[in-house]
Amino acid sequence: MKAFVTGAAGFIGSNLVDRLLAGGSAVVGWDNFSTGQERFLARALTQPQFRLVRGDNLDGDALARAMAGCDTVFHLAANADVRFGTDHPRKDLEQNTVATFNVLEAMRTIGVKRIAFSSTGSVYGESTAIPTPEDAPFPVQTSLYGASKVAGEALLAAYGEGFEFECYVFRFVSILGERYTHGHVFDFYRQLLEHPDSLRVLGDGTQRKSYLYVQDCIDAILHVMNLGTARDAKHRTQVYNLGTPEYVQVSDSIRQICATLGLKPRLDYTGGDRGWTGDNPFIFLDTKKIQAAGWKPRLTIAEGIVRTLRWLEANRWVFDSRR
Repeated sequence: MKAFVTGAAGFIGSNLVDRLLAGGSAVVGWDNFSTGQERFLARALTQPQFRLVRGDNLDGDALARAMAGCDTVFHLAANADVRFGTDHPRKDLEQNTVATFNVLEAMRTIGVKRIAFSSTGSVYGESTAIPTPEDAPFPVQTSLYGASKVAGEALLAAYGEGFEFECYVFRFVSILGERYTHGHVFDFYRQLLEHPDSLRVLGDGTQRKSYLYVQDCIDAILHVMNLGTARDAKHRTQVYNLGTPEYVQVSDSIRQICATLGLKPRLDYTGGDRGWTGDNPFIFLDTKKIQAAGWKPRLTIAEGIVRTLRWLEANRWVFDSRR
């Protein structure tokens, strides 16, 4: 395989790049470095099978040039800022939906037929089906991020139908692990570094969430891609939920974080059953389909939280890089 990875310098993307290279694939990494970190690619940059291209998904011509010669696309680049999406609505449209269209058009132009797409459990909005299966009816969208990913999924399905693409859509829960730079563990640890005696918690702490360790996430993606389940699918698109068969309350996650760090801060809750518009109070995905395909996570949520904290402790430079 010669893979093209968008968002290659990001949290999930850089881990995927390392795994692909370790497996013998050649990789072209593509990133505009709006949030990605070149340090995450330090190992990859020493490999002759890796080439890094700085570019933006809004530049379709440049995308096609960089993608030339590849046979598989892993489209991970996105704006994942759910909380502040209403502050800049165009960003989700451009960086998620238009960007995905440009990736697909580049593939069509140069003849690449295989794509993996990082979607999200947010596409289910506030589903009444818990745990939520892949075929759950889509409710009213509660975030611009989720809406933009629904649009991206629809584009993949249409290109699969119209141009015989082999499409894999992966709907993630929140991902944890090494190179993590966005989410509740990151935010809570940053607060505790600044003031270890108190912690501000958005909502009332009863929100229930599922999480997945990054290497388990990559295992699932590569496992499905190796099986090639979309090749014989009726419409050449396969959708998989990725998560763990468990969830935790935010308050339980806080206890895990504080116990790991040896801290007992005062907890200051802002109140309400959610932290912001689009913050689903209960996210728990049904993962029977991916498990029936022969995959299961190796780490529990608690183990993923601990690994994330240990990495953040050893790499505090990421807090300055995300200010």
